Amino acid sequence: MAITAKDVQALREMTGVGMMDCKKALTEAEGDMDKAVEILREKGLAASQKKAGRIAAEGMAYAAVVDGVGVVVEVNAETDFVARNEKFVDFVKGVAAVVAASKPADLDALMALPFGNGRTVLEEQQEMVLVIGENIKVRRFAFFTEGVSVAYVHAGGKIGVLVNLDTDLSADQVETVGKDVAMQIAALNPRFWDKSQVDQATLDEEKKILLVQMENDPKMASKPEKVKEGIVSGKLGKFYKENCLLQQEFVKDNSMDVAKYIETSAKALGGTITFKDAVRFEKGEGIEKKQENFAEEIAKQLGK
Repeated sequence: MAITAKDVQALREMTGVGMMDCKKALTEAEGDMDKAVEILREKGLAASQKKAGRIAAEGMAYAAVVDGVGVVVEVNAETDFVARNEKFVDFVKGVAAVVAASKPADLDALMALPFGNGRTVLEEQQEMVLVIGENIKVRRFAFFTEGVSVAYVHAGGKIGVLVNLDTDLSADQVETVGKDVAMQIAALNPRFWDKSQVDQATLDEEKKILLVQMENDPKMASKPEKVKEGIVSGKLGKFYKENCLLQQEFVKDNSMDVAKYIETSAKALGGTITFKDAVRFEKGEGIEKKQENFAEEIAKQLGK
């Protein structure tokens, strides 16, 4: 029996599953709509599509170095205890391994890659939805192929940090330095890596705020503009120390900043270490979590 575009569209509207999967199911069912729905449900596609509308803001941020490639990924789920599910953790690590091996250009490219078990990453994600019973979603990833990368995962996957260093030392030698810097990034979440990255617009905004604060302070308002400008310049140094990684006080030893810690460590190891870049993923950041009243939720389920 010939499968028409109208049939495919009708099945899509019934199940919420993609066009290609609907067409395959109808072909396999020889045009029988009920049988096609059953096939999609058996494959977990209909169920996963239904769950795909639910907000996934929990899950896991994970960082690792795989065959010399530094990788950090975020995979979301609906509840925080899923991050302790062994199957979910294995899926997250599997996604990181795919990124390291294939270095995809974007998320769409990643989802189309083979997961390594006969399924694509997207198909494996759909399988996880079926097995775990929650909306599971690979959200983002990043990787470094140059230099030496050091990975750090905080609080079981709440934050994943990947630090990239340029060094003439081995990965083992710089592991502690990289981990210390990654922990600093995890804890303080600096806006910039170095003060040289702070753009003029940000500096202008900070200066404006500081000048307004002085205008509102009776002790400062009467001071000459030149004096105010000098005070502002001094306070910008504090801004750098608070917002720029390399200028921040090193958490483990506040007698030095992070740049000095890296320099001192490199000297002690008999080599050079330069901080190049880093990526910090915090699970669920930027995702608006749905807040529902529990009583209202029960009432909805009861149809009241």
